[in-house]
Amino acid sequence: MKYLFSTVIIGMVMLTTLNSCAQGDKSKRPSPPATVSKKVGETTITINYSQPSVKGRAIGVDLEPKQDKVWRAGANEATVFEVDKDVTVEGKTLAKGKYGFFILVSGDTWNIIFNKTWDTWGTSYKEADDVLRVPVKSEKTNNVTEQLTYEIDANGTVTLLWGNTKTSFKVQ
Repeated sequence: MKYLFSTVIIGMVMLTTLNSCAQGDKSKRPSPPATVSKKVGETTITINYSQPSVKGRAIGVDLEPKQDKVWRAGANEATVFEVDKDVTVEGKTLAKGKYGFFILVSGDTWNIIFNKTWDTWGTSYKEADDVLRVPVKSEKTNNVTEQLTYEIDANGTVTLLWGNTKTSFKVQ
């Protein structure tokens, strides 16, 4: 009886350990992690996010962003936007640092949100922690981007590509 009990306990410990190790490998997630970073002038802009896939679903219906609902601008943990120098985003000042990066869609206006809480699960959002909100326009594209993708060009234009939508904003 002691042998059976010991075997069950050891089996449970091993199963728990294996499960914990598997969760540590974020690259195995359905929405894997991604990073884009670019030196723009003297400033480095970095975006850490997870890449959800469209998989035939409708953005705005089955997938975020949905109208008038804050979106983590990625999947899993909050998307993190980081600058190593003070910058302007669409002409508005943003101090150097790390920010939770969120989006609120209202019609064809996408409100880009920089939030002081960056080290959190993506759905944990408090408007009171917003540092900056910048409205930008989105546009439809002919190409479909299956996985959410961020790009930063040499001039500081940050572009989000998701499904058949493209949204850009300028960082200087």
